[in-house]
Amino acid sequence: MREGLNRVMLGMAAASAVALVALTALPVSGQAQAPAYRSPRTADGKPNLNGIWQANNEANYDLQSHMARPAMQLRAGPFGPLPAANVLALGAVGAVPPGPGVVEGDEIPYLPAALAQKKKNQENWATSDPEVKCYLPGVPRANYMPYPFQIFQSASAIFMAYEYAGAVRNIYLKDPGPAPVDSWMGQSVARWEGETLIIDVKGFNDQSWFDRSGNFHSEALHVVERYTRIQPDVLNYEATIEDPKTFSRPWKISMPLYRRLDRGAQIMDFKCVEFVEELMYGQYRKKPLSP
Repeated sequence: MREGLNRVMLGMAAASAVALVALTALPVSGQAQAPAYRSPRTADGKPNLNGIWQANNEANYDLQSHMARPAMQLRAGPFGPLPAANVLALGAVGAVPPGPGVVEGDEIPYLPAALAQKKKNQENWATSDPEVKCYLPGVPRANYMPYPFQIFQSASAIFMAYEYAGAVRNIYLKDPGPAPVDSWMGQSVARWEGETLIIDVKGFNDQSWFDRSGNFHSEALHVVERYTRIQPDVLNYEATIEDPKTFSRPWKISMPLYRRLDRGAQIMDFKCVEFVEELMYGQYRKKPLSP
């Protein structure tokens, strides 16, 4: 009798286990995996990336995850770091907001000497960051500065116009060969892979930074960007960064870019070169202004 009862109990347990497995294999009602988004097409059948886009994150302050801090440039204080003397007057405007980071694995794999240079850059931010002097931002930084940029796409050409400093990129659809000269924005060559626009960028100089925290590169920088429209008003942006003179291995950043939906949205004129003339050349006046 007892043996028969045990067999019944074991059978019921086995049936319950099978039912549980079957249930977990079924999608929860209303949560079935949605089909991949397919963007509208241009006349040549390619995904349509036209529009004004902008990042909404803290990557331009620091690509890696970071806590809030009192300034980009710091000095030791009696109870913790304080803003450096030359940025103290900025107060809260010069503070750094916290950010979760956009680097895969949250690690930038610097070579030892390059890491020392990165720290030196950060310690001298106000005089070293190219953004302070309105130099061109480079790639990928141009895409996550706090300014919009516009993609113009046709069957024969892709062009990107950035509000910051009037920077532009002409994206080649046929490889013209090596860049004739190194430049701030490099040379961009694109190809399509399904829903994704892949842009291979080489031919950089060594002057641009990745952010305000001193992350930098050499002239050996090679960036591979991936733009994928994942929702009507959202692009997924990825950039794989390779520079054997600065990093021990390639590394990647990723983030969403959002379409600007403001009424009358357009790329405005922010050619900031004239705004830094006094900073850069004021000392050469016949009668320099008071500091």
